[in-house]
Amino acid sequence: MTQIITKFSDIYDQYDAAFVDLWGCMHNGIEAFTAAVAAMQKFRAEGGIVVLVTNSPRPRFSVAEQIAGMGIPTDCYDTIATSGDSARSAMFQGVIGDKVWFMGEEHRDADFFKPLSVLDNPVEIKKVPLDEATGIVCCGPFDTQADPNINRPEFLLARERGLKLLCANPDIIVDRGETREWCAGALAKLYTDMGGESLYFGKPHPPIYDLARLRLAGLQLLSSEPRIICIGDGIGTDVLGGVQEDLDTLFITGGLAAAETKTVEQPDADALTSYLEKEIMSPTYAIGFLR
Repeated sequence: MTQIITKFSDIYDQYDAAFVDLWGCMHNGIEAFTAAVAAMQKFRAEGGIVVLVTNSPRPRFSVAEQIAGMGIPTDCYDTIATSGDSARSAMFQGVIGDKVWFMGEEHRDADFFKPLSVLDNPVEIKKVPLDEATGIVCCGPFDTQADPNINRPEFLLARERGLKLLCANPDIIVDRGETREWCAGALAKLYTDMGGESLYFGKPHPPIYDLARLRLAGLQLLSSEPRIICIGDGIGTDVLGGVQEDLDTLFITGGLAAAETKTVEQPDADALTSYLEKEIMSPTYAIGFLR
Protein backbone atom coordinates (compact mmCIF):
# COMPACT_ATOMS: atom_id res chain seq x y z
CA MET A 1 0.00 0.00 0.00
CA THR A 2 1.46 3.34 -1.09
CA GLN A 3 1.83 5.85 1.75
CA ILE A 4 1.17 9.52 0.98
CA ILE A 5 3.70 11.74 2.76
CA THR A 6 3.79 15.52 3.20
CA LYS A 7 7.53 16.14 2.88
CA PHE A 8 10.69 14.14 2.13
CA SER A 9 12.11 14.77 5.58
CA ASP A 10 9.30 12.61 7.01
CA ILE A 11 11.13 9.54 5.70
CA TYR A 12 14.67 10.44 4.66
CA ASP A 13 16.30 9.26 7.89
CA GLN A 14 15.64 5.72 6.59
CA TYR A 15 17.99 6.23 3.62
CA ASP A 16 21.66 6.88 2.95
CA ALA A 17 21.22 7.98 -0.63
CA ALA A 18 18.55 9.13 -3.07
CA PHE A 19 18.49 8.50 -6.82
CA VAL A 20 16.59 11.62 -7.88
CA ASP A 21 14.98 12.31 -11.25
CA LEU A 22 15.46 15.76 -12.77
CA TRP A 23 12.72 16.71 -15.24
CA GLY A 24 9.37 16.87 -13.48
CA CYS A 25 10.99 16.44 -10.10
CA MET A 26 13.76 19.04 -9.74
CA HIS A 27 12.75 21.30 -12.66
CA ASN A 28 10.07 21.73 -15.31
CA GLY A 29 12.37 22.05 -18.31
CA ILE A 30 12.64 25.80 -17.82
CA GLU A 31 13.35 26.56 -14.17
CA ALA A 32 14.14 24.80 -10.92
CA PHE A 33 11.54 23.85 -8.33
CA THR A 34 12.83 25.77 -5.30
CA ALA A 35 11.13 23.48 -2.78
CA ALA A 36 12.77 20.42 -4.35
CA VAL A 37 16.17 22.11 -4.28
CA ALA A 38 15.69 22.96 -0.60
CA ALA A 39 14.63 19.39 0.20
CA MET A 40 17.80 17.97 -1.33
CA GLN A 41 19.97 20.56 0.41
CA LYS A 42 18.38 19.58 3.72
CA PHE A 43 18.85 15.86 3.03
CA ARG A 44 22.54 16.41 2.26
CA ALA A 45 22.97 18.58 5.35
CA GLU A 46 21.73 15.61 7.39
CA GLY A 47 24.31 13.30 5.77
CA GLY A 48 22.30 12.03 2.81
CA ILE A 49 23.81 11.59 -0.65
CA VAL A 50 21.98 12.76 -3.77
CA VAL A 51 22.64 11.15 -7.15
CA LEU A 52 20.73 12.86 -9.93
CA VAL A 53 19.64 10.00 -12.21
CA THR A 54 18.29 11.36 -15.45
CA ASN A 55 17.16 10.03 -18.82
CA SER A 56 18.79 13.01 -20.48
CA PRO A 57 20.80 12.00 -23.57
CA ARG A 58 23.45 14.52 -22.54
CA PRO A 59 26.75 13.61 -20.79
CA ARG A 60 26.81 14.50 -17.10
CA PHE A 61 29.05 17.57 -17.55
CA SER A 62 26.55 18.95 -20.05
CA VAL A 63 23.62 18.22 -17.72
CA ALA A 64 25.45 19.99 -14.88
CA GLU A 65 25.81 23.10 -17.05
CA GLN A 66 22.19 22.90 -18.18
CA ILE A 67 20.65 22.61 -14.72
CA ALA A 68 22.88 25.35 -13.31
CA GLY A 69 21.27 27.64 -15.87
CA MET A 70 17.85 26.63 -14.54
CA GLY A 71 18.79 27.52 -10.98
CA ILE A 72 19.76 24.12 -9.56
CA PRO A 73 22.87 24.72 -7.40
CA THR A 74 25.68 22.23 -6.93
CA ASP A 75 25.08 22.04 -3.18
CA CYS A 76 21.82 20.11 -3.65
CA TYR A 77 23.45 17.04 -5.25
CA ASP A 78 26.65 15.02 -5.15
CA THR A 79 26.93 13.50 -8.62
CA ILE A 80 24.98 12.79 -11.81
CA ALA A 81 24.25 9.64 -13.82
CA THR A 82 22.72 10.09 -17.28
CA SER A 83 21.26 7.67 -19.78
CA GLY A 84 23.33 9.58 -22.31
CA ASP A 85 26.55 8.45 -20.67
CA SER A 86 25.34 4.84 -20.52
CA ALA A 87 24.34 4.94 -24.18
CA ARG A 88 27.52 6.75 -25.28
CA SER A 89 29.65 4.11 -23.63
CA ALA A 90 27.85 1.38 -25.58
CA MET A 91 28.06 3.34 -28.84
CA PHE A 92 31.81 3.92 -28.54
CA GLN A 93 32.25 0.22 -27.84
CA GLY A 94 30.70 -0.50 -31.23
CA VAL A 95 27.30 -1.89 -30.22
CA ILE A 96 25.68 -0.44 -33.38
CA GLY A 97 28.74 -0.25 -35.60
CA ASP A 98 30.70 2.81 -36.63
CA LYS A 99 28.36 4.50 -39.14
CA VAL A 100 25.24 5.93 -37.54
CA TRP A 101 22.09 7.68 -38.68
CA PHE A 102 21.48 10.36 -36.07
CA MET A 103 18.04 11.43 -34.84
CA GLY A 104 18.00 14.50 -32.64
CA GLU A 105 19.03 18.15 -32.62
CA GLU A 106 22.60 18.84 -33.74
CA HIS A 107 23.14 21.88 -31.54
CA ARG A 108 21.64 20.31 -28.42
CA ASP A 109 23.01 16.79 -28.72
CA ALA A 110 26.50 17.47 -30.06
CA ASP A 111 28.16 16.45 -26.77
CA PHE A 112 26.74 12.93 -27.15
CA PHE A 113 29.38 12.24 -29.79
CA LYS A 114 32.36 13.27 -27.65
CA PRO A 115 34.28 10.06 -26.73
CA LEU A 116 34.43 8.98 -23.10
CA SER A 117 37.85 9.33 -21.50
CA VAL A 118 37.36 6.08 -19.57
CA LEU A 119 37.44 4.01 -22.78
CA ASP A 120 40.91 3.07 -24.04
CA ASN A 121 40.07 2.46 -27.70
CA PRO A 122 36.72 4.03 -28.55
CA VAL A 123 35.24 3.22 -31.93
CA GLU A 124 35.47 6.15 -34.35
CA ILE A 125 31.85 7.08 -35.02
CA LYS A 126 30.76 8.69 -38.28
CA LYS A 127 27.33 10.21 -38.95
CA VAL A 128 25.96 9.09 -42.32
CA PRO A 129 22.64 8.99 -44.22
CA LEU A 130 20.27 6.19 -43.28
CA ASP A 131 21.00 4.09 -46.37
CA GLU A 132 24.69 3.96 -45.39
CA ALA A 133 24.23 3.39 -41.65
CA THR A 134 25.15 0.37 -39.54
CA GLY A 135 22.87 1.58 -36.74
CA ILE A 136 20.67 4.42 -35.47
CA VAL A 137 21.45 6.83 -32.62
CA CYS A 138 18.24 8.38 -31.30
CA CYS A 139 18.63 11.28 -28.86
CA GLY A 140 15.15 12.58 -29.65
CA PRO A 141 12.75 13.56 -32.42
CA PHE A 142 13.73 16.01 -35.13
CA ASP A 143 10.63 17.94 -34.02
CA THR A 144 9.44 17.40 -30.43
CA GLN A 145 5.89 18.46 -31.35
CA ALA A 146 5.54 16.12 -34.35
CA ASP A 147 3.78 12.75 -34.16
CA PRO A 148 6.46 10.01 -34.01
CA ASN A 149 4.59 8.17 -36.78
CA ILE A 150 6.06 10.57 -39.35
CA ASN A 151 9.25 8.49 -39.00
CA ARG A 152 7.58 5.26 -40.17
CA PRO A 153 9.06 5.37 -43.72
CA GLU A 154 12.62 5.65 -42.39
CA PHE A 155 11.97 3.00 -39.75
CA LEU A 156 10.61 0.59 -42.36
CA LEU A 157 13.86 0.92 -44.30
CA ALA A 158 15.93 0.56 -41.12
CA ARG A 159 14.00 -2.51 -40.03
CA GLU A 160 14.44 -4.18 -43.41
CA ARG A 161 18.18 -3.53 -43.18
CA GLY A 162 18.26 -5.02 -39.66
CA LEU A 163 19.56 -1.86 -38.00
CA LYS A 164 19.54 -1.54 -34.21
CA LEU A 165 18.31 1.70 -32.68
CA LEU A 166 20.30 2.99 -29.70
CA CYS A 167 17.87 4.97 -27.53
CA ALA A 168 19.65 7.63 -25.48
CA ASN A 169 16.49 8.64 -23.57
CA PRO A 170 13.73 6.08 -22.82
CA ASP A 171 11.25 8.78 -21.74
CA ILE A 172 8.12 8.87 -23.91
CA ILE A 173 7.05 12.41 -23.06
CA VAL A 174 8.10 15.36 -20.90
CA ASP A 175 6.43 18.64 -19.96
CA ARG A 176 8.50 21.71 -20.77
CA GLY A 177 6.65 24.26 -18.70
CA GLU A 178 3.06 23.89 -19.93
CA THR A 179 4.04 22.23 -23.23
CA ARG A 180 4.13 18.46 -23.64
CA GLU A 181 6.93 17.14 -25.88
CA TRP A 182 7.85 13.79 -27.41
CA CYS A 183 11.14 12.15 -26.41
CA ALA A 184 13.44 9.52 -27.89
CA GLY A 185 11.60 6.76 -26.04
CA ALA A 186 8.51 7.36 -28.18
CA LEU A 187 10.54 6.75 -31.33
CA ALA A 188 12.23 3.67 -29.88
CA LYS A 189 8.84 2.26 -28.89
CA LEU A 190 7.50 2.85 -32.39
CA TYR A 191 10.52 1.15 -33.94
CA THR A 192 10.15 -1.83 -31.60
CA ASP A 193 6.41 -2.04 -32.31
CA MET A 194 7.27 -2.14 -36.01
CA GLY A 195 9.55 -5.12 -35.48
CA GLY A 196 12.87 -3.30 -35.14
CA GLU A 197 15.33 -3.75 -32.27
CA SER A 198 15.80 -0.90 -29.81
CA LEU A 199 18.57 -0.80 -27.20
CA TYR A 200 17.78 1.06 -23.97
CA PHE A 201 20.21 2.44 -21.38
CA GLY A 202 18.14 4.77 -19.21
CA LYS A 203 15.39 4.26 -16.66
CA PRO A 204 13.75 1.78 -16.10
CA HIS A 205 16.54 -0.37 -17.60
CA PRO A 206 19.50 -1.74 -15.58
CA PRO A 207 22.48 0.07 -17.23
CA ILE A 208 21.69 3.47 -15.75
CA TYR A 209 21.27 2.01 -12.26
CA ASP A 210 24.62 0.27 -12.62
CA LEU A 211 26.11 3.63 -13.56
CA ALA A 212 24.37 5.40 -10.68
CA ARG A 213 25.73 2.86 -8.20
CA LEU A 214 29.23 3.27 -9.67
CA ARG A 215 28.97 7.04 -9.31
CA LEU A 216 27.70 6.62 -5.73
CA ALA A 217 30.54 4.23 -4.85
CA GLY A 218 33.04 6.60 -6.48
CA LEU A 219 32.20 9.28 -3.94
CA GLN A 220 33.69 6.99 -1.25
CA LEU A 221 31.32 8.39 1.36
CA LEU A 222 29.75 5.12 2.50
CA SER A 223 31.46 2.09 4.02
CA SER A 224 28.50 -0.31 3.89
CA GLU A 225 25.71 -1.26 1.50
CA PRO A 226 23.69 1.96 1.11
CA ARG A 227 19.97 2.24 1.70
CA ILE A 228 18.69 3.90 -1.49
CA ILE A 229 15.36 5.46 -2.44
CA CYS A 230 14.40 6.32 -6.03
CA ILE A 231 12.45 9.56 -6.54
CA GLY A 232 10.65 10.69 -9.68
CA ASP A 233 7.43 11.46 -11.52
CA GLY A 234 7.60 8.74 -14.18
CA ILE A 235 5.55 5.70 -13.18
CA GLY A 236 7.00 3.65 -16.05
CA THR A 237 10.56 4.91 -15.65
CA ASP A 238 11.45 6.19 -12.15
CA VAL A 239 9.05 4.00 -10.18
CA LEU A 240 9.24 0.89 -12.36
CA GLY A 241 13.02 1.12 -12.48
CA GLY A 242 13.28 1.42 -8.71
CA VAL A 243 10.93 -1.49 -8.17
CA GLN A 244 12.90 -3.66 -10.60
CA GLU A 245 16.09 -2.77 -8.71
CA ASP A 246 14.37 -3.80 -5.45
CA LEU A 247 14.63 -0.25 -4.10
CA ASP A 248 12.07 1.88 -2.28
CA THR A 249 10.40 4.56 -4.39
CA LEU A 250 8.85 8.00 -3.90
CA PHE A 251 6.37 8.86 -6.65
CA ILE A 252 6.03 12.58 -7.46
CA THR A 253 2.39 12.76 -8.54
CA GLY A 254 2.36 16.42 -9.61
CA GLY A 255 4.46 15.78 -12.72
CA LEU A 256 3.40 13.64 -15.66
CA ALA A 257 0.47 12.11 -13.76
CA ALA A 258 -0.89 15.32 -12.23
CA ALA A 259 -4.22 15.07 -14.05
CA GLU A 260 -4.69 11.35 -13.41
CA THR A 261 -3.95 11.72 -9.69
CA LYS A 262 -5.85 15.03 -9.37
CA THR A 263 -2.79 16.61 -7.80
CA VAL A 264 -2.96 20.24 -6.77
CA GLU A 265 -0.68 20.32 -3.74
CA GLN A 266 -1.15 16.64 -2.91
CA PRO A 267 -2.68 13.72 -4.83
CA ASP A 268 -6.29 12.80 -4.29
CA ALA A 269 -6.10 9.48 -2.44
CA ASP A 270 -8.83 7.75 -4.45
CA ALA A 271 -7.52 9.03 -7.78
CA LEU A 272 -4.01 7.90 -6.86
CA THR A 273 -5.24 4.44 -5.95
CA SER A 274 -7.16 4.14 -9.24
CA TYR A 275 -4.15 5.30 -11.24
CA LEU A 276 -1.75 2.92 -9.53
CA GLU A 277 -4.15 0.01 -9.99
CA LYS A 278 -4.39 0.82 -13.69
CA GLU A 279 -0.59 0.99 -13.98
CA ILE A 280 -0.18 -2.16 -11.84
CA MET A 281 2.41 -0.35 -9.77
CA SER A 282 2.86 0.22 -6.06
CA PRO A 283 5.46 2.83 -5.12
CA THR A 284 6.51 2.87 -1.48
CA TYR A 285 5.52 6.52 -1.03
CA ALA A 286 3.78 9.30 -2.94
CA ILE A 287 3.81 13.08 -2.64
CA GLY A 288 2.43 15.88 -4.77
CA PHE A 289 5.76 17.64 -5.31
CA LEU A 290 9.24 17.04 -3.94
CA ARG A 291 9.66 19.26 -0.91
